[in-house]
Amino acid sequence: MTSGKLPDDVIAALGLVQRVSVPKPAAAPVVKASDGALQVLGILQRDARLVDFLMEDISAYEDDQIGAAVRNIHEQSRKALNQYLKLAPVIDGVEGAYTKTPSDAATVKLIGNVPPDGKAPGGTLRHRGWKVEAVNLPNIPAKANMSILAPAELEVE
Repeated sequence: MTSGKLPDDVIAALGLVQRVSVPKPAAAPVVKASDGALQVLGILQRDARLVDFLMEDISAYEDDQIGAAVRNIHEQSRKALNQYLKLAPVIDGVEGAYTKTPSDAATVKLIGNVPPDGKAPGGTLRHRGWKVEAVNLPNIPAKANMSILAPAELEVE
């Protein structure tokens, strides 16, 4: 009785039910709207060094040097996008051909001589647009700092 706990036989004799403490579930990690975008940007940096390229001042380089660098960045970025996202054109048509305006006007941007009411039956397709049909990103670790796109690298000698 001095332990603060009744023996099991006393609990049974009194018709009581022993309380079982249930551990509280761990709080779900807070997911911000920007996490997915930062994750994709981090993947493009990791796989293609895209952020390095975009943040570097390339004005001192010759066009052929830039072209050689871009070829590799393009290939690796495309590979990364195809691995994690399924992309498709918004309008699967031939650029330069007349195309009717889709019923969902939010999927197109009218350019050129747009009528004052902002509606047109169609126009010349200048860009097919892009939409994401599927996303297959890996789960983000609970304690990940998504603002770190790529950690700094220190070489230890």
